[in-house]
Amino acid sequence: MLKARLLLRTRTSVHGGVVEMTVWSVPLPVQPSEHAFKYRLVFVRGGQRLVGYDNERGKGDHKHIGGREYKYRFTDIDTVVGDFLRDVEKLA
Repeated sequence: MLKARLLLRTRTSVHGGVVEMTVWSVPLPVQPSEHAFKYRLVFVRGGQRLVGYDNERGKGDHKHIGGREYKYRFTDIDTVVGDFLRDVEKLA
């Protein structure tokens, strides 16, 4: 049986908060996502999640900005990381 493989794990202090990014390559998509990655990207400041991107089982690819959740169209890892970091900069 194939296992998930960690591709990225970082934790960085930025703009008075913390950015954490974790990405795995997975043998099967996390439904309803159709790609072979599991990811969690989050910017937390003062104990509050200001920006978050993930593909939770049952929800698929989505993002959190402030207290709202939005669908997200995943294309590739570089793009999702870039989109996430741009949203962090907007709220920083």
